[in-house]
Amino acid sequence: MTSLLIADARLGPLIARLPAPDFTPEPQRDPFHALARAVVYQQLSGKAAATILGRALALFGGDWPEPQALMATPDADLRAAGLSFNKIRAIKDIAARRETGQIPHAEALLALSDEEIIATLTEARGVGRWTVEMYLMFTLGRPDIWPVDDLGVRQGAQILFATDETPDKKALAAIGAPFSPQRSALAWYCWRAVEAGRAAPIV
Repeated sequence: MTSLLIADARLGPLIARLPAPDFTPEPQRDPFHALARAVVYQQLSGKAAATILGRALALFGGDWPEPQALMATPDADLRAAGLSFNKIRAIKDIAARRETGQIPHAEALLALSDEEIIATLTEARGVGRWTVEMYLMFTLGRPDIWPVDDLGVRQGAQILFATDETPDKKALAAIGAPFSPQRSALAWYCWRAVEAGRAAPIV
């Protein structure tokens, strides 16, 4: 993380005590699976979401179904697994778009820029910019994602850079600018700073 230290030495103590973030690409992972999973996890604790996802996948033998199979599944069955009707509509829309090619396969997405991928995938119901940014970071391994809508990144930036207030989107964009093209790593350290709490001062 030498480039981050060059941009701002205040990151040194946190970088020294933590392993480097791992954004190993998983280009073989179907975007249908990644986006549907993200929708299931929206506004839920990790434990609750994992339980609901497990119940939903159990309808298909414990693994992700093909898009057509999900689209053909009665809403009542998915609702019984714990999915809200809004989430059912969203994951079925993602499945339909994957089936028609509106959501391309992963190999095709690799050829697109970050903003092109965001524009393509956010057309699906229930998929916002933040959801796609997480896909870009943790599935495609894109190195320069800076999710200004993420509360944890905002709170972490306040800790790391000792700002008087939690930065808003505009201020967070300005904070991240000097760290391009390694802002995914900076976001990761912001999340870790929140986990460590203010007992882990940056000096």
